[in-house]
Amino acid sequence: MKLNKLVQGIFLKRYKRFFVDVQLANGEVVTAHSNNTGSMASLLHPGNPVWLEPNSNPRRKLKYTLHLLQVPSGARVCVNTIFPNQIVFDAIKAQQLPCFENCRGLKKEVRFGRENSRVDIYLENEGIPTFIEIKNVTLVEDFLPGVAQFPDARTERGRKHLQELSHEIKQGNRGIMLYLVNRTDCESFKIAEHIDPDYADSVKKARSAGVEFLVYQTKIQISQDQATIEIEKSLDMQSS
Repeated sequence: MKLNKLVQGIFLKRYKRFFVDVQLANGEVVTAHSNNTGSMASLLHPGNPVWLEPNSNPRRKLKYTLHLLQVPSGARVCVNTIFPNQIVFDAIKAQQLPCFENCRGLKKEVRFGRENSRVDIYLENEGIPTFIEIKNVTLVEDFLPGVAQFPDARTERGRKHLQELSHEIKQGNRGIMLYLVNRTDCESFKIAEHIDPDYADSVKKARSAGVEFLVYQTKIQISQDQATIEIEKSLDMQSS
């Protein structure tokens, strides 16, 4: 994924969940939209460099969208939760993920499960219908440096997705939960059981039901007003 015409600034504060104030290089303070509904714990430190995308649509109240930031360690993080689906979709389409090299019927946003939800990616792998749910992972806590964690807040929606994937397994299909670690300073991944023990329990039940768990980390490169985000490597998932 490539991003163009980015504007760099300094993070000041977040409020009402979807708003962040940013000071641009010329000293102007602007309010940008953030679509990330999580806590963004470990990320929102005043003074962190951020990268915004300007928008000229007259119908939009906010003229900037927050995409990327840099934490004090120097690691770069993608906080736009719309991007992971496209990043994974592009990697599968380009046959960059070995476990999906021979897939067919690649689609996004396909209805599935008992509640007629929408799965992030659908494909057929060796003739087996495969449903892939994707989660954006950005949390690293001081007591576990280098370990990405999910979730960063309690998530009923996340538990529902695991239940829907488990249902597909019962139908003879393949269900995959893919965690995309969208920051550059991680060596492994674990479920944040201390933040949402119910989600951790749902993960154990889903694994027992046959749901597969994959973890990939992205590489985020920024040069002037452009950025590239792509999958770099797989990470190990620690047991709870």
